[in-house]
Amino acid sequence: MASPATSHTPLTDILLERIECEGPLTFSAFMEMCLYHPEHGYYTAHIAESRKRDYFTSPDVGPLFGRLLGGQLRELWELLGRPARFDLVECGAGRGRLAGDILGWAAEHAPTFLTALRVTLVETSGPLRQQAVKDLQVYGEQVRCVADLPQEQIIGCVLSNELVDALPVHRVVQRAEGLREIYVAARDGALREVEGELSTPVLSHYLERYGVPLGVDQLAEVNLRALTWLAQVARALDRGFVVTIDYGYPARELYGAGHPRGTLLTFSGHRAQEEWLARPGEQDLTAHVNFTALEKHGRELGLEILGFTTQTQFLLALVQASGLAGEIESMTSEVKKLKLRQQLKQLIHPEGMGEAFKVLVQARGVGQVRLSGLRPL
Repeated sequence: MASPATSHTPLTDILLERIECEGPLTFSAFMEMCLYHPEHGYYTAHIAESRKRDYFTSPDVGPLFGRLLGGQLRELWELLGRPARFDLVECGAGRGRLAGDILGWAAEHAPTFLTALRVTLVETSGPLRQQAVKDLQVYGEQVRCVADLPQEQIIGCVLSNELVDALPVHRVVQRAEGLREIYVAARDGALREVEGELSTPVLSHYLERYGVPLGVDQLAEVNLRALTWLAQVARALDRGFVVTIDYGYPARELYGAGHPRGTLLTFSGHRAQEEWLARPGEQDLTAHVNFTALEKHGRELGLEILGFTTQTQFLLALVQASGLAGEIESMTSEVKKLKLRQQLKQLIHPEGMGEAFKVLVQARGVGQVRLSGLRPL
């Protein structure tokens, strides 16, 4: 456990002052400030200023992930009838690396699709938006970067890769006398956890509707913000698809006996820890996604489920559909061949990203179409 001295950051003083004025904070409010505070938040300031990040995402492996997604997006465009404009809205776009890989693939392999493609990068961090604009300026007005989901109607696809796990969560614990909430309080100038009554009855309703009964003394996270985000997406989507890629589980596994302490983790220096109150604003906070909640709430919002699978199955199906395996084998350069094989292995390895990451595809106004990435191998 980090000492109070090593845990103290500029954001600590702001949190302590807020707690003094308002009383203990829900963990969701604490996590919101740690990740998204305008000056000291991890995503809004820390990773924008740091040369190194504390986590590793699929686009970081190399351009292969974007290439395979590009092929799937072209198919989505075709399933929509090849409209003159196909909106790709990426939520939590960061520096725009994934969008850049998709656009680069389209420029080389699908120029007609590229002509129709209009990319909107949704990113809360101003510095990251500026970096994305700079990196993707070659595409001109085809790419725009915004802070919030656009209000105009979308015909195309809303894509997110590791967004929902970074949305602020409430923390609860099931006691013999009932469900309790865990708050962040202050004592002797340091942040501390305390238990209290639920801040809102919606938390217990969430677990009844989208979860499973918790065992006595079991801790869990409740991501109300994910429901709000999905509702915003559903309102904006006129016709098309929602592709959510993230690590998580169906509710029965997420809230099962295998996670008695929940799934909340911090990431710093590529190491996962449970020091949630340490170094506010300077380490990542993340909790696994409840895909059952996204599926059920999506149905309530008019989004049909087209499929739910692992990243391994999704990407291998796309490899199969694209003929990439044969292309790799026919390469004359052994260096390029090895590089692509290594990228694919990192993306699909069962003990790494492949099984931990899931892919949920929802849609509106397209019927029960069959996507290449969801076909059985």
